[in-house]
Amino acid sequence: MQIELIDTFLDLIETRSFNRTADRLGVTQSTVSARVKTLEQALGATLLRRSRAGTDLTTEGLRFETHARMLRQDWAAARRAVAPSGEAALTLRLGIQNDLAGPFLGRLLAEARKMLPQTAFYIEPDYSNQMANDLAAGHLDFALLFTPKPHPDLYFETAGELTYRLVSSTAALLAEIAPQDMIFAHFSPAFERAHREALPRLSEAPLSVGQSSALVSLLEALGGSAYLMDEAARALVATGRFRLVADAPALTQPVYAAMHLRNRTARLHRRLARLVARLLAG
Repeated sequence: MQIELIDTFLDLIETRSFNRTADRLGVTQSTVSARVKTLEQALGATLLRRSRAGTDLTTEGLRFETHARMLRQDWAAARRAVAPSGEAALTLRLGIQNDLAGPFLGRLLAEARKMLPQTAFYIEPDYSNQMANDLAAGHLDFALLFTPKPHPDLYFETAGELTYRLVSSTAALLAEIAPQDMIFAHFSPAFERAHREALPRLSEAPLSVGQSSALVSLLEALGGSAYLMDEAARALVATGRFRLVADAPALTQPVYAAMHLRNRTARLHRRLARLVARLLAG
């Protein structure tokens, strides 16, 4: 299978531009054109129509799109099936939100290896948008992320939620926190909105960061106030330098289990989703 023909076709659906697809795939525009022509000749149909407004799917292209996505997913699955994995019967490629890796990955893998002793695991901490792209392309089998990305090939379900607490080295109450001492946390668009709605006075802080480990490092070095995952917040409080801000509301961040649409009822993926939900609840 010339999978690059399928990859090029699917990328053109997103970009609607031969130039942009060439840039994204690292090839020349003539290569993109040649791949499209080869695919159309193999199918005996015109899939794309070019105009000044951009590149659009023909009726035949619309019909082929679903099959192209399935072909790409099947190809990725086939490659994983024959890839060397030692004595393991199966290799699972798991994506996990960067912020979840530190506090959660160890427990997840310990339980997953008990549940699936014949399985080799490939772990990729990343951000939501990239993991969604990797799931759609077949590069990941299952992912835990903060922000679902609407996509016709992907399925998301809520696995649980994380609780965040406001800690401070300078204040015991919200009224005592100066905006310039606040470090604004933007872990996800949903969390950022909740933060702004809960604390509008403290939402225009001069310093903002989107990763928990970086936020802890900044607090330890600079002091100040910020929302942290409950476990990390209590660890900082235990040092004696910080305290929980007594009247600050707790904020929550949903965690989603993500997979290819075709796997939403697969036994393996259902077991992983139940395991994640149990660990997040406990």
